[in-house]
Amino acid sequence: MTDDTFDPFDVIFIGGGPGGYIGAIKAAQLGLNTACVEMRGTLGGTCLNVGCIPSKALLQSSHLYHEAEADFAAHGIKTSGLALDLKAMMARKDTVVKDLTTGIAGLFKKNKVTYIPGRGRVTDAGTVQVTLADGGERTLKTENIVIATGSDVMGLPGVEIDEKTIVSSTGALTLNKVPKHLVVIGGGYIGLEMGSVWGRLGAKVTVVEFLDRITPGMDGELSRHLQRALTAQGMEFRLGTKVTGVKKAKSGVELTVEPAKGGDAETLKANVVLVSIGRKPYTDGLGLAEVGVTMDDRGFIPVDEDYQTNVAGIFAIGDILPDRPMLAHKAEEEGVVVAEKIAGHVGTVNYDAIPGVCYTWPEVATVGQSEDDLKAAGTPYNKGRFAFAANSRARASGDTEGGFVKLLADKETDRLLGAHIIGPDAGTMIAELVLALEMGASSEDIALTCHAHPTLNEAVKEAALAVTGKTLNS
Repeated sequence: MTDDTFDPFDVIFIGGGPGGYIGAIKAAQLGLNTACVEMRGTLGGTCLNVGCIPSKALLQSSHLYHEAEADFAAHGIKTSGLALDLKAMMARKDTVVKDLTTGIAGLFKKNKVTYIPGRGRVTDAGTVQVTLADGGERTLKTENIVIATGSDVMGLPGVEIDEKTIVSSTGALTLNKVPKHLVVIGGGYIGLEMGSVWGRLGAKVTVVEFLDRITPGMDGELSRHLQRALTAQGMEFRLGTKVTGVKKAKSGVELTVEPAKGGDAETLKANVVLVSIGRKPYTDGLGLAEVGVTMDDRGFIPVDEDYQTNVAGIFAIGDILPDRPMLAHKAEEEGVVVAEKIAGHVGTVNYDAIPGVCYTWPEVATVGQSEDDLKAAGTPYNKGRFAFAANSRARASGDTEGGFVKLLADKETDRLLGAHIIGPDAGTMIAELVLALEMGASSEDIALTCHAHPTLNEAVKEAALAVTGKTLNS
C-alpha cells in the first residue's frame, strides 16, 4: 500500500553509513528536524556491517591465534593442543557487528533522528520517495537532501562473484573453512588485510597485482617494507601481473595470468579467489540523473565547497565524491561539516590531514604528503627516520620487525608535511601526527614534546629529532 502523507523534515540523509549516520546525529544536535533513510536493514553502512569492523574483528582474532602458534614460546609461554574454532571466531565477529549497529540505532533515539528503513529515491530537489523495508511507500518532504550512499565492490569484467569460491571482501568475511590456497586479485589495503587473516589461519596466500608494487599511493619506502614483512609471513606476490581469465573447476578456481607488459600466460589454481581491485560509488537507482544531478562517467558526484551538487538543496558526502579517499573517518568529517553548513554554521575538512591505515601486522599508517609526492613536486624537505628496533617498548614486546617512523618536514620552515609509520599499533600512533599536521606544527615542536617512557610513541619523538640529525637513542 502507498502512504501519501507528506512528512516534512529540515534535512534527509540517504544512507546510514559513517557519513550519513554521523551527519544525521550532528544535524539533529544543531536543532534540525532530521531523518535518515537506510536500505540495508541495519545502520553503519559497509564499514560497520561488511567492512572495517568485521574485518578488524577477524584481524584481531587471527593475530592472537598466530601469536599463540608462533610467538608465545619466545615469551616463555608453552601451549599444547592449540586448535582453531573458526565457527566461534565468526560468531564473535558477528556479535561485535550486531552490538555496534544496535548502538547506532540507540544514538538515533537519543538524538531524536527519525530512522526510516527502506530504499530512498530522489524525485525532486525537495522530495524523497521511500520504498519501505516492511512494505509500502512513504513520501518525505525536505529543504535539504544529503546523498551518503557510500560505495560498492568493483567487479572484474567477465568474472562472476558467487561469494563462495569467487568472493568479494564481503564473502571473504564469511568463509566457513580455511582455504588451502587463497588468491587475492589486487594488492591494496583490503586485499592484504583479508589475505593476512586467512594466511594466519593456515591458508597459502598469493597476491596478484597489475602494478609493479603493492599499496599504490602509499609512501614507496613503506610499501617496500610492508611487502618484505608480509613475504616473511608466507604471503606470495605476483606483481606486474594481470588476470585474463577466472573459471570454476572441480578443485576450486583456475586463473589465467600473464605479465602486465605482455608475455606467456600461465594457470594458477586456488580454492578461493578474492576479487579486491577497488570500490565504486553507489549512485545507481537514486533518481539523481532524473533530477539533473551531475555525475561523472564512473558515477561520482562533484560538489562545491559546501558539499552541494549542481542542484540546489541536494548535497553529497563520503565515497561518492571524486578524487578523495574512500575512508569511513573522512566521510564522518564530511557528515559533520555538511550538517554544520546546512544549519548555517561554518565548517571545513582539512583533506591534507586525513590519515590512512592498513591493518596488517605490522600496521601501516600515513598522513600528509609522501616522499614520492614531495620529490615529484620538487619540494625541498628534510627527513627524519627512527627504527622500532631501537625503541624500548617495541623490543620488550617483541614487535620490531624492521618497522620505523618517518617524518618529512619543509626544509626552510620545518613545518611537518607528512608522517609515515610501519610497525606495531601504527594506526593509533598516527593520531599524534595528524594533530601536528592540523595545527601546523614543526618537527621541532614534536621533538620538544615530552613522550612517556617506555612507549612506542617515543619513536615519533626520535624521528622528529632525526629531522635535524640529532637522535638520542640511535
